[in-house]
Amino acid sequence: MIPLRRQLIVKEHGNLTFPEGTACADVLVAGERGGSFAGRVFWGLGLGGIYTFAMNTLGMWPGQPEYQPQWLPGASFRAAITSEYLGVGYIIGPKVSGTLFAGGVISWLVIMPAIKFFGSLGGNVPLYPSTIPINAMTPSELWGSYIRPMGAGAVAASGLITLIKTMPTIYSALTAGLKDIRAKQVGLSEQKRTERDMSMRVVVIGSVVIVAMMWALLKFKPIPGAMTSGWADWLAAIFVVTFGFLFVTVASRISGLIGNSSNPISGMTIATLMATCAVFLVIHWTSTAHEVLALTIGGVVCIASAIAGATSQDLKTGYLVGATPYWQQVALVIGVMVSAFAIGGTLILMNIGLAQYRPVQIGLDIDHLEAGVDVQQRDYVYNGKTYTLINALGSHAIPDGKYLYDAQTHEIEVQWIQGIGSDQAAAPQARLMATVISGILNQRLPWRLVFLGVFLVIAIELLGVRSLPFAVGSYLSIATTMAMFAGGLVRWLAEQGKEKGSEAESEVSPGSLYASGLIAAGGVFGLLAIILNLMQDPILSAKVPHWLAAIFRLPWPAGMFAWGAKVPGFSGSNTVAVVMFVLLAVSLFVSARKKLNN
Repeated sequence: MIPLRRQLIVKEHGNLTFPEGTACADVLVAGERGGSFAGRVFWGLGLGGIYTFAMNTLGMWPGQPEYQPQWLPGASFRAAITSEYLGVGYIIGPKVSGTLFAGGVISWLVIMPAIKFFGSLGGNVPLYPSTIPINAMTPSELWGSYIRPMGAGAVAASGLITLIKTMPTIYSALTAGLKDIRAKQVGLSEQKRTERDMSMRVVVIGSVVIVAMMWALLKFKPIPGAMTSGWADWLAAIFVVTFGFLFVTVASRISGLIGNSSNPISGMTIATLMATCAVFLVIHWTSTAHEVLALTIGGVVCIASAIAGATSQDLKTGYLVGATPYWQQVALVIGVMVSAFAIGGTLILMNIGLAQYRPVQIGLDIDHLEAGVDVQQRDYVYNGKTYTLINALGSHAIPDGKYLYDAQTHEIEVQWIQGIGSDQAAAPQARLMATVISGILNQRLPWRLVFLGVFLVIAIELLGVRSLPFAVGSYLSIATTMAMFAGGLVRWLAEQGKEKGSEAESEVSPGSLYASGLIAAGGVFGLLAIILNLMQDPILSAKVPHWLAAIFRLPWPAGMFAWGAKVPGFSGSNTVAVVMFVLLAVSLFVSARKKLNN
């Protein structure tokens, strides 16, 4: 982003608005003159926090009310009624949230009922890629088996279309960046404070160091079973940096046009994974270890694209308020390194705190494993018993997931549901990436379903609609898109009757500030619920130091905060859940209509 800053942030100031960055600048300027800006954010944080704590921690009402109509088998009306989804939907607006929801409607209320209707005619015979007969499948199982591959094709196609559309931007940014570098070398002494970036020498040396670090990681600590030659390691590192630079340019450009919330990171990552896996397939790198290697390459590009959008917004804010780009870039480098540890630790806690072990009974011949089933660990201990840890991905006989196999009974006895990827933290994009990688390398991707998604996206593009949000919506659960659409609907209602050019079109509107508080509340109090859940986990409590367990009196009693379960017919009531979500949406509407005090 350093050589691209002047081209994308400064020279295209009128074309690329960078809405979040502009909003932050407006808030900083408004803060100098006082007002109710911060107060509106904290109102959203407070009410959203109470709502999230009551729902997630106290269990006062279900977090995902659902209605499965008997008159339309295979369909499901459900909504993940979190404060953050409501806030995100408000900020991205009715158009984008409506397009996302339209994808969910097509998948959950059109395609899935059609699959259920025609598939039920086939009797009790499972149809690939499912291992369950269609007439016995729930909507969630229909979505997992048939909609996800279609979504993979839709997201990949829309990501490729987006890349093609932004190629002129990549070319112009590269050429302009080179011209700026030459100009800077000539007139360095006359450079203004607000135009001073990090030295290009630092950029080049830093890039070389990144390449060397990736080579060293692949060379001296390779993924077991995926060892490559030294030349291949260098090639992989250069490949990652090249793809990273291209997608950083695209991500920054798109973030400037439509905001960081709509940055198509998943599409760019899937395009990288498909290109990487195609190369791996040609050179016969198709083992599970090479799947992990492909994911590693895609992960670096994914993170680079994600950081590029946020970095662009930050640099735009600095440009508007007169900051020094050099010191911003120094702070960003420090922030990225610190966040790697903070976010990494948070994700590990989430994965442990939300993990579940469910009893199952699946016969397995461990000496003759079919494609898609692998042994990951021979001596995995759970509840004092030693198991063999099995991983299934893309198998005909076993649903995707991790399992504990008992050598004495010759059966899988426990399904280990990872916290990240479970119902509580679905991580749909991660599942999509795993499906694409495994499907291409094992040549078992259900291509007919994939091509259905591709042509669906082509049809949407022909209608003149941006296909990327539609494709993401067709892949995500309708629970997510319906909740976001509710937020977009609140924004549409709140802006009715407002004059053009008023707060309705400002990113620093009272509604967007309140929505920002709702988003923060969902993250903060959602993390609090996970921590409290960890405190009640006897397995984790046994692994912490004894003095720490004594101080906090670990483990806490199970169900210590489950107050909702003590009220019969309350905690499981879908009606109560819908009413509370509507009340939260009403509070957002009222806040959006109430003007700020300057």
